[in-house]
Amino acid sequence: MVSSLRRYSRFLPASAKSSKRATRPAGSTDPVLLTGLATGAERERRPRTALLFSARIDAVQSGSRSIVLSYAEAVSVVAEEARRVKDGEALRSERVALRDAAGRVLARAIDADRDQPPFPRSTRDGFACRAADLTKPGIRLRVMGLVRAGEMWMGSRLDAGEAAEIMTGAPVPAGADCVVMVEHVIAEGGTIQVMPGREPASGENIVPEGAEARAGAVVVPAGVRMGPAQIAAAAACGVTQPEVFARPRVAILATGDELVEAEEQPQAWQIRNSNSWSLAAQVMTRGGEPVGLHPSAPTPCAPGTPVLPIVPDDPEATRRAIESAMGCELILLTGGVSMGRFDFVEQALLALDAEFLFTGVKIQPGRPVVFGRLPGAKGKQYFFGLPGNPLSTMVTFALFAAPMLAALSGENRHEPAFGMARLAEEIVVKPGLTRFLPARREGSVDGTVVRRMAWQGSGDLASAAAADCFVAVREDAERMQAGEPVTTLLI
Repeated sequence: MVSSLRRYSRFLPASAKSSKRATRPAGSTDPVLLTGLATGAERERRPRTALLFSARIDAVQSGSRSIVLSYAEAVSVVAEEARRVKDGEALRSERVALRDAAGRVLARAIDADRDQPPFPRSTRDGFACRAADLTKPGIRLRVMGLVRAGEMWMGSRLDAGEAAEIMTGAPVPAGADCVVMVEHVIAEGGTIQVMPGREPASGENIVPEGAEARAGAVVVPAGVRMGPAQIAAAAACGVTQPEVFARPRVAILATGDELVEAEEQPQAWQIRNSNSWSLAAQVMTRGGEPVGLHPSAPTPCAPGTPVLPIVPDDPEATRRAIESAMGCELILLTGGVSMGRFDFVEQALLALDAEFLFTGVKIQPGRPVVFGRLPGAKGKQYFFGLPGNPLSTMVTFALFAAPMLAALSGENRHEPAFGMARLAEEIVVKPGLTRFLPARREGSVDGTVVRRMAWQGSGDLASAAAADCFVAVREDAERMQAGEPVTTLLI
């Protein structure tokens, strides 16, 4: 933890830099520290692992620091760590069928196996001819035959005064250097005449051989996420089993005694676990693999183990759950990162020698978000502690965890997904925090308008379900006018 504090000390307030020990207000208590002050009889009744855990918490808590950053600073920290991952780690790769490659990140570039196009290609239905023959009005050209897409011109080289009817996508006959669109000619008795006012130039409506890519050239570079265009390019190059990076395994740990599973009927004081499901959806959308996380699983982070568990508000249970997830490439914890009496995530992470890169960001929603690293057998194990309120969870994943997941996926680009739109109505806020307000876009060919939605705070799932983005409000902004261009965070 000391090394991370030194690296990011420029982000710490002056009071934190000069302080040698974290202090606690007089008379205040910490539920975890209280366990270390138990009487001898009480200690005898507690399991040895719990005593060791309490002692460890007592030791590390005394040297802890609070690292609360601005949004810009936090993004910079995540970007720096994402670059370390991308530049320093040998990521696993595998070959997949092209039909399964959507959303995967290329590990090996796709090269052109021949020139693209492999011949001069017509881009219009019309007549291939020589532009020099059309410099004088009224000239008639003899039509020597027809060439369609999927066949070669079988006639001789076109000479002066000759033309060939041609279809879109067909190879242009030798001798021709332009294609006149069929609607721009008058055809009569086996001849054509270009309409008055039309003067085709050499190269018009023709894509030259190799203009798109030369044989051996990189068509899709490594580190690019495969979408429809990239899959089409792979097919055009004859690549039916591209080599892609393995999906990073992501452990999702939901914490809280108030949670029950989605299929259960909650009591009046309970709520169903929605965060694990929203995070699993976000992880899959960004190319990761949410995996089984239960502490009792025989092989941590192995497929087929229980999925989306709930971790009780207990320091030892929280530590065991985190330990069970350390075989994954990324750990996401939800809840337990605020300053409540039963928020144990940060303490459990400290007990496992975690380095905290930040412990809060000046944003709304999501201020208590935590980012750091755990020591692991394969090097550093990254984790995020995300706030428990559903909108906070979604926003902080999109802002911070998604870029790290992109780097762990091998992707060259790892930044939050933003868009631009014009504001439908005025927004007035109190400055001091970078805010992300639920909103909905209305798009047309003339542009996109975004309208802020009414919401009841970061626990309002109904508003989140109706929204498709979040309007970003700068930290120093007080008022944003209707019609003003704004940035939107895409989930």
